[in-house]
Amino acid sequence: MQGEKGLFTKYLEFPVIYKIAIGFVLGIIAAVILQESISFIKPLGDIFIRLLKMLAMPIIFFTLVLGSSNLNIKKLGKMGGEVIVFYLITSFFAAAIGIIMGLIISPGVGLSLEGATFTPTTPLNLSDTIVSWIPANPFAALADPELKQIVPTIIFALMFGLALSYLKSSEKEHDRKIASTLVDVFDACSEIMFKIVRFVLEVAPYGVFALIAVNIGGKGLGIFAQYGKLIAADYIGCALQILLVYFTLLMIFKINPVKFLWRVKDAMITAYVTRTSAGTLPVTMRCADENLGIDKQLYSFSLPIGATINMDGSCLHIIIVAIMAANIVGHQLIGAELLVLVVTTIMASIGTAALPSATLIMLTGVLASVGLPLEVIGLIAGVDVILDMMRATTNVTGDLVCTTVVAKVNGFMDEAKGKW
Repeated sequence: MQGEKGLFTKYLEFPVIYKIAIGFVLGIIAAVILQESISFIKPLGDIFIRLLKMLAMPIIFFTLVLGSSNLNIKKLGKMGGEVIVFYLITSFFAAAIGIIMGLIISPGVGLSLEGATFTPTTPLNLSDTIVSWIPANPFAALADPELKQIVPTIIFALMFGLALSYLKSSEKEHDRKIASTLVDVFDACSEIMFKIVRFVLEVAPYGVFALIAVNIGGKGLGIFAQYGKLIAADYIGCALQILLVYFTLLMIFKINPVKFLWRVKDAMITAYVTRTSAGTLPVTMRCADENLGIDKQLYSFSLPIGATINMDGSCLHIIIVAIMAANIVGHQLIGAELLVLVVTTIMASIGTAALPSATLIMLTGVLASVGLPLEVIGLIAGVDVILDMMRATTNVTGDLVCTTVVAKVNGFMDEAKGKW
């Protein structure tokens, strides 16, 4: 009995990403052996997709409220505002590059997925699209079973959280007590959701196994060409984000981009190996302090918040996957839908970026917001570890670029210490 318990504990401690990769490989093997007769396990994949849909709305709502409630607008100051503006600008460019790479490389063209369909959700003109973002009934938006009201939910959550932030710093003790109680409630709800996420991630390898087996069993190994396209789009897109967007931003403010890359290489390498922005934070801060000469007063604020809300690599990746999903169902994304994708991706990253397997949860909400099939998530989960490495590297580099620019503009950079 003790031996069984030890084995189960080891299973739980084994990294989920590797279990998903194993499920991916076993799904391929099962598909090659059993071919179309493997379709009987399709319900396993359907259960996994429904679990993701179950999590998306509450995760986005609770974490966004909690995250925005911690932004003390009164104490943020000029520099804090500048950091957030630069984060939003670089995220927008990342999403734009994602659109370009998705349209040029076109992953998903010629591929079909079992049960994947497109459900129209977006008004056809820009003005109707923007109006639809304001929730007439926020509770109805939260309860939408098809997740078509992601943007209205995000807007309501941000407004709720910012209102809490103001109450927390109110001069009235009564307001502060109310805010403190509500923050504790949302914190508890977020922790509960994290536990449920852990359970769903333990189920993920079986869902990925089923989705891969069913789709390859019916379509053959030609599907691997699509993985090559997806990886190429992600890696080239992230490289362009670094070489075009970040380098241009640095040069505008008269910062040598080559010297900058050399000084932050430790953080970039660590992010690539560990695949996490939050886990790389100690190295990122050391690079900002010792190699770039940035004042601690700035980087101690900008880098932790960047590890939470500035996810340029993830934004780029999600847009590419969304275009891949659209290609799979033969749908040409129109301007209004692309706008919804960009806005949803950037806004959702504010709350979900710090979660384990955050991109998986973000993808669920973003794809559903424009009626794209969630089945593509199971299809790409097995190669996500390869994609995640470049995403994390881009995320960390973006944090350091924005922090360096703000430091240079405000005189918070000791160029002698940074050896510029």
